[in-house]
Amino acid sequence: MPFLLLLALFVVVPILEIYVIIQVGQAIGALWTIALLIADSILGSLLMKSQGRAAWRRFQTALAEGRMPAREVLDGVLVIFGGAFLLTPGFCSDIVGALLLLPPTRAVIRRIVARRFTFGLVGDVPSPRVRSARPRGAGGPGTPRNPAGGGFDVEGTATEIDPRRLP
Repeated sequence: MPFLLLLALFVVVPILEIYVIIQVGQAIGALWTIALLIADSILGSLLMKSQGRAAWRRFQTALAEGRMPAREVLDGVLVIFGGAFLLTPGFCSDIVGALLLLPPTRAVIRRIVARRFTFGLVGDVPSPRVRSARPRGAGGPGTPRNPAGGGFDVEGTATEIDPRRLP
């Protein structure tokens, strides 16, 4: 599967971009095609700048409110990818970049990406290590209960580290 993805990324996509550029060039002329590619790169960089700043402000607001900025981080990543697609010469990549930079379509893509990458990570069956780990006092043979009844007994060692000696 990774081979097919790389084949599509490095062979099929550039051929498709060249084909579309040639078709647009035949329809409107070579100079207008070049001008259009330059103009959409400039407009894309301006859009990326404004959307990147907005994503950064939302990220800082989330941190100031003390909540995890997961949505804001994903928005920032999508803005960076959208800007990279818009700066890449070609009309197909410009369409993808615009979809990633425009807030309504980015929200849809963000939900798809979040669903795709969080499935299997959160709320599913825990790993065997988590299932088999049982704190002391949780019942079972050989696990004495804390006599005070307030929590579990934990065995271990601790080492004090001088913060001045940290790298």
